[in-house]
Amino acid sequence: MKYDSILDVIGNTPLVRISPAVHGLAHIDLYAKLEMMNPFGSVKDRTAWGLVRSSIEDIKANGQSIVELSSGNTAKALSVIASMNGVPFRCVTNRMKVPEIKDMLALIGARIDELPGQQESFDRGCVDDPRSVIYREMAGDDSVVHTDQYYNDDNSGIHTQDTGPEIIEDLGGAAPDYFIATVGTAGSSTGIIRALRASRPDVRAVGLVVRKPDFIPGIRTVDELQEVGLYDPAEFDVITEIGSSEALEGTAQLIRRSGILGGPTSGAAYHGALEYLREEDRKLGEAGSTERRTAVFLVCDRIEPYMSYVRSRRPDLLGQPASTLGLAAVSAEDVDAVPRVGPHQIEEHRAEKHPLIVDVRARYAFGLSHLPGSINIPDDVFVENLRAGMPFGPETEVLLVCADGEISVKLAAMLVRLGHQATFVLEGGLSSARAAGAELAMM
Repeated sequence: MKYDSILDVIGNTPLVRISPAVHGLAHIDLYAKLEMMNPFGSVKDRTAWGLVRSSIEDIKANGQSIVELSSGNTAKALSVIASMNGVPFRCVTNRMKVPEIKDMLALIGARIDELPGQQESFDRGCVDDPRSVIYREMAGDDSVVHTDQYYNDDNSGIHTQDTGPEIIEDLGGAAPDYFIATVGTAGSSTGIIRALRASRPDVRAVGLVVRKPDFIPGIRTVDELQEVGLYDPAEFDVITEIGSSEALEGTAQLIRRSGILGGPTSGAAYHGALEYLREEDRKLGEAGSTERRTAVFLVCDRIEPYMSYVRSRRPDLLGQPASTLGLAAVSAEDVDAVPRVGPHQIEEHRAEKHPLIVDVRARYAFGLSHLPGSINIPDDVFVENLRAGMPFGPETEVLLVCADGEISVKLAAMLVRLGHQATFVLEGGLSSARAAGAELAMM
C-alpha cells in the first residue's frame, strides 16, 4: 500500500478482538481499537492533524508558529507535523512527568516551556495556568496560532468524523453495546461517543479517570476534568476511577496475553473495561441471555515511551523487587505518623532545629517563591535519590515543603520508613506559610 505522505497514514487503525480465553467474559465480545498504530504512535495523531489540517498551509505561508498546552502525545504529533512544514512549535505545560516524551520532543525540535501548575504553586490564586499564559502572550500577536486542544471542537470532531465511524464499519455496520474510554482532553472519548450514538442511541459509555492523587499519563482526575472545555459529563453513563497500579496491571496483561504493546493509558482502559464488563456479563448470564454483546476500548498509545514510569510504579512487572518507595506505596498510617510543623511555627522550628529545608516542587515554581535558605529537589528526583540510598545523614534535621503539603508529607513518610527520624513536613505547604505571613524568597 503506497502513500504520498506519512500524514495520509493517520487513521483507519485496526479493530482487534481480545480472545475470550484472555478476558473470561461469557456473553460479551471485547475489541481493542489500536490507535497505537497511527504513524506517530497514538490516538493524538488524529487530534493533532484535525487541529491543523485545514490551516497548516496558511500557517506556513504566513510565517506563523504553533503553540499548544500539552505534555505528551498531542505535543509530539503536532511537533512532527509542524516540523515537516517548517513551522516552529512550542509546547507549554505544567510539568513533564514522563522523561522519554520530553526527550522525544527535544529530538523533534520542539520548544518546551514548563510552568508551575496548581499542585506546585505557592499561591493557587495568583500563579497563571499555562492556558492563561498562552492567551496573554498571544494577545495582539498574529504570529502565533494556539491550537487549543482542550477547547477546540476540531479535537472531538475528527473522532466523530473518522474514528467512531471506523468502529461501526469494522463491527459490520453496528455500533457496540459498550464503549469504554479513558478521559484526558475528552476529545477522542466524546467524539467517538457522539458518532456511536448517532448510529445507536443506547450505546453505554463508560469514562475512566485517575484516582486522586495518583498519576496515569494521558488521564485526568474528576477535578481536573472541570478545566477541560470539551468534557461533558452528560455524554457518559458512568464515570469510574482507576489507579496507576491497576493500569499497569492491565498494561502487562494486554502485552503478555494479547500481544498488544499498549501504554499505561491503554492498560487503564483494558482494566477498567473488564472491571465494568464483568458485572454486565454476570447480569446477562443471570438473565439467560443468548445474544452476544460487543464492547470496544481504545489502545491509545505504545508502551515504549513509558518504561521509566513502569519502573518507578511497578518494578515487579520488570522482574525487579516490588518497590516500597514511591508515592503510590505510602499508606494513610505512614502519613499520619509524620511530624508536622505549622505555618506559624516555622521560625521557632528553624531556630531550634536548624533544619535542612527541602522544597520538592518543580524548579520553575521554586524559582518564583520559596522559604529562604531552602534547596530544591523536585519530587521525582527526590524519590530516585531515595532508591539509591538515604540522601541525608541520620542526625540531619529535614523539613520538606511542597505547595500544599500533600506530596511533601508522603515523601516525608518515605524517609521515616527508611529510618530517618529527624523528618518534618510543613503543614499546608508553602500556601499556608504565605498566608501566615512567612518571609519568602525568589531566585
